[in-house]
Amino acid sequence: WKSNDDLYLRMMEMIKTALSMNTKNKLVVFLWHQGEKDATLNADFQTHYYNLSTLINNVRTTFDCENLPFIAGDFVHHWKSVNMEICSPVVNAIKEVCSTIGNSMFVETTGLQSNDQKIGNQDTIHFCRESLFQLGMKYFSAFEHLTPVN
Repeated sequence: WKSNDDLYLRMMEMIKTALSMNTKNKLVVFLWHQGEKDATLNADFQTHYYNLSTLINNVRTTFDCENLPFIAGDFVHHWKSVNMEICSPVVNAIKEVCSTIGNSMFVETTGLQSNDQKIGNQDTIHFCRESLFQLGMKYFSAFEHLTPVN
């Protein structure tokens, strides 16, 4: 997700394509729910903060939407609690980005179950279906908070 990575380049191209398909199309929010891989690679706070804030600022600048809402969420607590040492720098960086870049929110995930907690399949890093629905509602509430209707 760095500016020269394939996923970043593909994301930017997909946004450009979507915007070009209809003059009424517009970018309305940037949702982010990543970081577990960076945690497993022992990412430090400063690097994660820099990469994430750069990503958001690049999108906002490239698409001329300086106030584009940014919403990010915490990891699955089941997985995070077992991996707190590697998770803390990444999650803290995400929270700090949310508190410094403007028009953004961090969504807490306390109480949302992992797949393993729900169905016992050893998948502790992903939310179960019901938790994904609840997480989506939390993201939507954050979006409504950041973009109040006049």
